[in-house]
Amino acid sequence: MVTFNQWLFFVFNETRLFLFNAFAFSMLFLRFRPSASLRFSLFSPPKMPPHPLSLFRATFSTYYPIDDQMFGLDEEQRQLRQLVFRLAQRELAPFAAEIDRQDQFIKLREFWRLLGQNGLLGVTVPAEFGGSERNYFDHCIVMEELSRASGAIGLSYGVHSNVCIDQIRRHGTHAQKAKYLPKLCSGEAIGALAMSEASGGSDVLSMKMNARKTADGSHFVLNGTKFWITNAHDADVLVVFAKTNTAKAKHGITAFIVEKEFTGFWPAQKLDKLGMRGSNTGELVFENCQVPAENVLGEEDCGVYILMSGLDSERLILAAAPLGLMQSACDIAFEYAHSRIAFGKPIGNFQLMQGKLADMYTRLCASRAYLYAVARNAVSAEHLNAKDSAATILFLAENATKMALDAIQVLGGNGYINENAVGRLLRDAKLYEIGAGTSEIRRMVIGRALNREYLRK
Repeated sequence: MVTFNQWLFFVFNETRLFLFNAFAFSMLFLRFRPSASLRFSLFSPPKMPPHPLSLFRATFSTYYPIDDQMFGLDEEQRQLRQLVFRLAQRELAPFAAEIDRQDQFIKLREFWRLLGQNGLLGVTVPAEFGGSERNYFDHCIVMEELSRASGAIGLSYGVHSNVCIDQIRRHGTHAQKAKYLPKLCSGEAIGALAMSEASGGSDVLSMKMNARKTADGSHFVLNGTKFWITNAHDADVLVVFAKTNTAKAKHGITAFIVEKEFTGFWPAQKLDKLGMRGSNTGELVFENCQVPAENVLGEEDCGVYILMSGLDSERLILAAAPLGLMQSACDIAFEYAHSRIAFGKPIGNFQLMQGKLADMYTRLCASRAYLYAVARNAVSAEHLNAKDSAATILFLAENATKMALDAIQVLGGNGYINENAVGRLLRDAKLYEIGAGTSEIRRMVIGRALNREYLRK
């Protein structure tokens, strides 16, 4: 039988939690973060520890600062980071959990236009075609901050802005650039690249999809399927690779620019993924798809060179995404470790926890330094080598997975529940050990490059 005192304590406790959550929500809505003492004392009875989930919720409004001066960012680059940070934390981060749960970003088109209005979609594109005329270093900053807010939408952005747009910028004719880049840079159109097939992704030369030129030479007819395609169900413009000459092996692949309205082309199944939920991944079907000959990107039968040369910049830009995920893991874990009370003190005061936080911080800084060094060299020397591009994404991708696991461990039981963001960070981070060439392929690229250096001696 419930006593009056028990009933009174129950009512008091529930009222306290209701008022606390209402207060926390109002502060979050106003983008105001009260002090820890205020948050955990206003509605708490004496000597009663805060509700564990309220500690987790508090981490949404905290961000561990980045020392841009230490990493050599100039004033323009710092302003760029602040622009993207504010935009992403206001328009994207609050919806990241919902995007993950629903595996859909309902406001994707609206958000894309917002990115376009701020000059963030065509970062490396000349102003003549609607771009911002920046460089790969700046592109990394944008990719990092968007992924910090949402790994899934960061991935979609990277595929659109680099894997699709940068291929057209580097290899397209003036007419192709004038036709497609302005819409892609403004956010009116969404881009994708279709190379992988169900039978293989890393083994490019094994692709089965073929393209046959019509008798009058005016079109190519594409037949086959593509698989694992990011932005598959959203893309308006795609760079597609198909075999045009089976007798030439690697020299028989051609790149095409395909529009979603082309007859004989449609997206098929959407894949239900472990992570990167909300970044739509799926299958594309080409059944007698008519592509104008003027939409050949680069030269006929030379598509493999377009693909392989693009991999270096792709790996560099995509490597900024796991950096953003690592930063997000630190944003959450560092705050939690100094808010969560155990044995009468914040758990960050215990040496074993301090060691874990120190390792996370060191790994974060080392990853950022390596990425920025390679990106800066790509700008100053106007050169990207396959070895360091592969090494950068290899190092950062594996570090991101490790740091997401560390963040889960810091949060303990709170880290293991789906209400918490760190589980999503882990699932998102794992993709970068697989996509854009697996970790095994990256190690092979690095090893072969080292061998060639010694063979030249």
